[in-house]
Amino acid sequence: MFETVVGMIALFAIAFLLGSIPWGVIISRVFYHTDIRQHGSGNIGTTNAMRAMGKVGGIAVFVLDFGKGLVSGLIARAVCESFFTPLASFDIGQFYHASIALAFLGCILGHIFSPWLHFRGGKGIAVAVGCLFVTFGPVGALIEIMVFALVVIATRYVSAGSLAAALLCPFLALYYFWGYPFGWACCLVAALVVIWAHRSNISRLRNGCENRIGGSKTKTSQNEA
Repeated sequence: MFETVVGMIALFAIAFLLGSIPWGVIISRVFYHTDIRQHGSGNIGTTNAMRAMGKVGGIAVFVLDFGKGLVSGLIARAVCESFFTPLASFDIGQFYHASIALAFLGCILGHIFSPWLHFRGGKGIAVAVGCLFVTFGPVGALIEIMVFALVVIATRYVSAGSLAAALLCPFLALYYFWGYPFGWACCLVAALVVIWAHRSNISRLRNGCENRIGGSKTKTSQNEA
């Protein structure tokens, strides 16, 4: 049991550190000789990357953020299946679901609270979707993407799509983690943290001053993923 707990703590730490890699800052400094945090909203996510570096830079940031989420989930699954599973003294299913959910939570927390940026970071959407391809599987992840896209198309608010996807996550987790309450709790916490990271967007949505896609830009825009 002790070895299992240590293994899961180590897995969470690995996912957190992987998620904490600030690709937006790295890409902007290495290839564009600037700092993404000095442009637009100052956020390191995809939307501000598009604003600061154009489509190529923005896509690169999205792919790398998505990738670190996906890799985090794949590491959790591989480690669980090939190394730590024999150490588990409880139900193997419980251990597996707890592992991939912890990696999901850890990677999102690392991205939003990056220790390399004084515990500031992005808003977790691209990272979350990447990890969800393992946490929920391709179908669950595509459902999240579809809801995000539909809400963005209907409202022209990127932040509204992000919030809708975050709100949906715990409900999908009820299905994918049925009978595994710890895994569901990790997904719930991750969703709440992502929603918290969008608190400024929520305020602007309530006040009717959030930027729409194709609308005029303001200096306070913070729709980043």
